[in-house]
Amino acid sequence: MANSDKASMFRGFKNVSGIAPPTSNSQQQSNTFNEMLYEDRPEIVMTIDQLSLLNKHSNLRDINYSLIHEDDGSSPQSPLHSVKTFEELKLEPQLLNGIYYMGFRRPSRIQERALPQLLAYPPRNMIAQSQNGTGKTAAFSLATLSRMDPNLDYVQALILSPTFELALQIGKVIENMAKFLPHIKIAYAVRDPTISKRNEYTKGKELNVPIVIGTPGTVEDWCRKMKIIDLKKLRMFVVDEADVMISLPGFSQICFNLKSAMGKDCQTMLFSATYSDEVMDFAKRIIENPVIFRLKREEQSLSNIRQFYIKCNNDEEKYEAVKTIYSSITIGQAMIFCRYKHTAHALALRMINDKHCVELLSSELSVEQRAAVINRFRDGKFRVLVVTNVCARGIDIDDISLVLNFEFPLIYDETKRCFADKPDYDTYLHRIGRAGRFGRIGHTFNLITPSEMPLLEQIENYFQKPIMEFSEKHIVDDDLYKI
Repeated sequence: MANSDKASMFRGFKNVSGIAPPTSNSQQQSNTFNEMLYEDRPEIVMTIDQLSLLNKHSNLRDINYSLIHEDDGSSPQSPLHSVKTFEELKLEPQLLNGIYYMGFRRPSRIQERALPQLLAYPPRNMIAQSQNGTGKTAAFSLATLSRMDPNLDYVQALILSPTFELALQIGKVIENMAKFLPHIKIAYAVRDPTISKRNEYTKGKELNVPIVIGTPGTVEDWCRKMKIIDLKKLRMFVVDEADVMISLPGFSQICFNLKSAMGKDCQTMLFSATYSDEVMDFAKRIIENPVIFRLKREEQSLSNIRQFYIKCNNDEEKYEAVKTIYSSITIGQAMIFCRYKHTAHALALRMINDKHCVELLSSELSVEQRAAVINRFRDGKFRVLVVTNVCARGIDIDDISLVLNFEFPLIYDETKRCFADKPDYDTYLHRIGRAGRFGRIGHTFNLITPSEMPLLEQIENYFQKPIMEFSEKHIVDDDLYKI
C-alpha cells in the first residue's frame, strides 16, 4: 500500500476515544503476524447466556452436502448410512429431550451422515468437513454426551478449540443439550481464571467432571503440569476448527502430543469447514482408520452466500464503495474485514466521523474492551463491525447478512515475514461464512484493485463459483435490496 494511499484513509479524522492510534511500521508487521495466529490467551470474553447459537432455530435449512464416497449408504456399516430423525439414533430419553429443548426437530445434513457413525459401536474415529452454520457443533456435542458414563468421576471427554470464545460457544451448546442430564458438568481449560476456576483445583488431583473444553496451551498445562486430567482414561477427543489446530506448528505439536498419550479406545473426532490436502494428510497420520466426510471443493464456498466484487484503484475508492453500499442497500448487521490493523483503525475512524454506527475489533483491544464490543454487536447496539482476521472464525451472530472484504485475504509467508501474492482460500471461506448463518441468504462484497483481479480469479477457480461484478442493476434488484 502506497504511503499516499495510507494517508488518504486518515484525512480529516478526529481522535475517537477507545480506539488506539496506528502503530509504527515495524510494529505493524510484527503485530500482523501475531494476529494471524490463534494465540492461546483470552480473546473475547462473553457471558455464557449470550453464547447460544442453536436454540433460536427450530429447523436448519440444509445446504447441499456431498460426501466423497462411492457406496449408496444402504448398509448401517456404510459411511453414507444416514438417519432422517433423531429417534432413529436410539438415544437416551433425557438426551432426546435436550435436543427438542434446543428446538431441533430433525437432523441437518451433516448430522444425518455423521451421527450414525459417531454413535456406532465399537466407536469410530472421524475427520469431518462441513460448511459453517450446518450443525457440526451439535453433532459432536451429541456424540460426546451419548458416550458419558454417569458412574465415572473423572474426565471422559476433551474438546479442543483454537479460541477462547469458541470454547465458550461449544460449552453453551453442550449445556443446553444436557439440560436433562444432571450428571453432566463442564470445566473450561482457558486462561481466564474466572472462567476456568483454576485456583479451585489441586495439582495431582483429577477433576471430577466428565467434560473439559479448552484452548491448546491451557489444556496441555492441565494435563502435563497440573496433572488433573488423565489422558489414558479419555473416551472422547474432539478437535474443532481442526485445520487451524493442526496446520500451525505450535498447535499441531500440542494436538500430536495429547493424542499420542491417549488410549487406543479413545474415540477421536476432527471437525472443520476447511481442510487443505496437506492438513488432511497430517490428520490421517494422527488418527487411526477414520471415517472421512469431505466436501467437494465446489461446494465449500457456501451456496447461500452471494458473492460480488467492486473494482477500486486505491483505498480512497474503496471507501467510496463502502459509502455507496451503505447508501444503496438496506442491511441488517455487517462485518468488514481488513488484512492490517492500521487499515482497520483508519476505516473505523473514518466511518465513525461520517456518522456511521460502527465499532472496531482487533487483537490490540483489551479483554474487557473486546467483550464490550462483541456484546454490543450481539445486542444490536450498532450495525457494522470492522475487524481483522482474528474474527474470521468463532464469532457467530445470527443477524449478520453482509461481509465486506476491504482487503483481500492473502497467505502469510513465514520465511519472508510478509504476505505472499496468493489468496488464502480458507480464510476467505471463513470470512464469508460469517454471513448467511444456518442456511440464510448472505452477501459478500470484495473490494478489488486491478492488481488483485488475478487473486479473485484464483478464488473463483478454486471454489468453482463465479463472483459477479457489482453494478447498478443489482441495487434495484428487490432481493438484494432486502439484505
